[in-house]
Amino acid sequence: MNRVLIAFFSVLFFVACDKTSEREQKIDKIDVDFKVIRFDRLFAQATPKTLPKLEKEYPFLFPKQYSDTVWIDKLKDTLQIEMNKEIAKVYPDFKETEAELHSLFQHATYYFPKFKTPEVITITSEVDYKNKTIYTGDYLFIALDTYLGKDHKFYVGVVEYFKKNFKKDQIVPDAAGSIAEKYVPRPKSRTFLANMLYHGKLLYLKDRLLPSETNWRKMGYTEEQWNFAEKNEEMIWRYFVDNQVIFDTDNNLLPRFLYPAPFSKFYLSLDAKTPDRLGQYIGWKMVDAYMDKNKVSLQELLKADAETIFNNANYKPKK
Repeated sequence: MNRVLIAFFSVLFFVACDKTSEREQKIDKIDVDFKVIRFDRLFAQATPKTLPKLEKEYPFLFPKQYSDTVWIDKLKDTLQIEMNKEIAKVYPDFKETEAELHSLFQHATYYFPKFKTPEVITITSEVDYKNKTIYTGDYLFIALDTYLGKDHKFYVGVVEYFKKNFKKDQIVPDAAGSIAEKYVPRPKSRTFLANMLYHGKLLYLKDRLLPSETNWRKMGYTEEQWNFAEKNEEMIWRYFVDNQVIFDTDNNLLPRFLYPAPFSKFYLSLDAKTPDRLGQYIGWKMVDAYMDKNKVSLQELLKADAETIFNNANYKPKK
């Protein structure tokens, strides 16, 4: 019997691999065309005399409520000048990231045929780490001053759970997350389950958009944090069930288990050893289970409400 089961699951595995390979071959043939505009460099090279030309070419980057004096002062600001130099050191070119973005846009086009490939514009943002990448539909803005390496001197004073992702290899996962937010509807219910599955959908979509990326980087985890989540999946789920938080509408559950933080807050002695956002991790696992057990399209998943996913996922955590 064991041999029969092994053979059966082996066939399923290879069929799934063949389908994935066939899909990726189709995606690889999708033609996407986009420009990378190094606005960070253009601004660094500007002078008070050439600034009006830059404003005319990129008016959307110069809000009208600010006078030219603001931008001229910024050109002369010693911290801004030092920032420009540091970015130039880390990003003398953008070819590696551009190639990864090309693949991301191909996958987005495959899953969303009406997806419009955006122009990519690199900027500085005074280390606005809550808006590292912004996708508007026409543009994808990338704040390079938030990707200089987690130990960079500019990040002194920034908490570790944010700055651990201030590195080059997090640009494309962050960009994928910004794109995913445009396609995943916000939850209509206030329950913890609805919010958990909202983040689960985001991560599932990021997984589709970046199939070659590591799971921990998609989540913004370290490998160690991901391994903790994998090892303790059953414990996390049991805590949610035993403490009856799944259908709870207490807003305090969101910062405890879904938002960036030093760690997840179970109010147990092990808290300091846990990664943050473990509710997002469970949400992703539940969405995965739902998609594995039901013949639904990606678009149908994105429209499905939390109760539908929960009732049809038959989610069982790994022991």
